[in-house]
Amino acid sequence: MMFRLPSLLLLLLLAATPVLADSPWTLDFEADMVNAESNDVAIPGNTGTRFSLTDDLKTDEDVAFRLRLGRDLGRHHVSLLYAPLQLHSKGSVDFGIDFNGDYFAPETDLKAVYQFNSYRLTWRYDLANTQSVDFGLGLTAKVRDAYIELSDETTTSRKDNLGFVPLIHLRLDWRWGKKLGFLLEADGAAAKQGRAEDVMAALTLRPWSTGSFRLGYRILEGGVDVDEVYNFALISSIVFGWNQRF
Repeated sequence: MMFRLPSLLLLLLLAATPVLADSPWTLDFEADMVNAESNDVAIPGNTGTRFSLTDDLKTDEDVAFRLRLGRDLGRHHVSLLYAPLQLHSKGSVDFGIDFNGDYFAPETDLKAVYQFNSYRLTWRYDLANTQSVDFGLGLTAKVRDAYIELSDETTTSRKDNLGFVPLIHLRLDWRWGKKLGFLLEADGAAAKQGRAEDVMAALTLRPWSTGSFRLGYRILEGGVDVDEVYNFALISSIVFGWNQRF
C-alpha cells in the first residue's frame, strides 16, 4: 500500500488539474534537519505502558526531505506532497514495558523506530493576490503511513497505522521587494481523539523571477489518544527549500 499511494495521489492531482497551456507547474524540494522534542507512546492506549522515546530513550537527530508537485490555476492551486519521516531511538529504562502485547524487561537495551510518512493532496484558493502578498486558504487530504516499533535482543514488536486525516490549509507569501520575502505554510486540524499541526515559517530569497530558496523552521505536533494507540509527538526542524515554476 505504501508504494502505491504516491502513484494514486499523482493520478488524482492530474485529474483535478485540466491541461491548460497557461497553467504553470511548480516543483518544490525541502531538506529538514529533524529533532524530536517529545514523543510519548502507549500501545494499547488504555492498557500499555506509557513511556517516552525522547526522555526515557534517546532519539537521534536525522535528515528528512519533502517533495511537492503543484499546478497553478489562477487563484486556485492544487498540489501533491510526499513527506517521509523516520526517527530512531535507543537506550534502557528501569521499568518494564508492555507494548503491543509484548513485554520488555527493565534494564535491557532497547531500540525503537518511529515512522510517520505523509502523503497530502491540497487545494488552495488565494483570497489575496497582489504584487507583494499572496494569502490563501484551502483543504488538505492527508494519508499517513505510520508505525512504531520497539525491540530488544530477542523480541521485536511493531504497531502499524494507516489512515486518512482532513486538514485545513493556510499559506502566506509576503514579498519584500524583488528578492526577499517571508513564507508561512500550515496544515492543521483538531478533534476529540487528537490533533495534527504542521507549520513552517521561513525567509525567502528569489534570485530569479520563477524560482526561490527558503531557510526556516518547521514544527510538527499532534497525536491521538484512543483505546488502540496513545501517541503525542513534537518534532522541530531547520528547513532549507527550493521552489521552481515551469
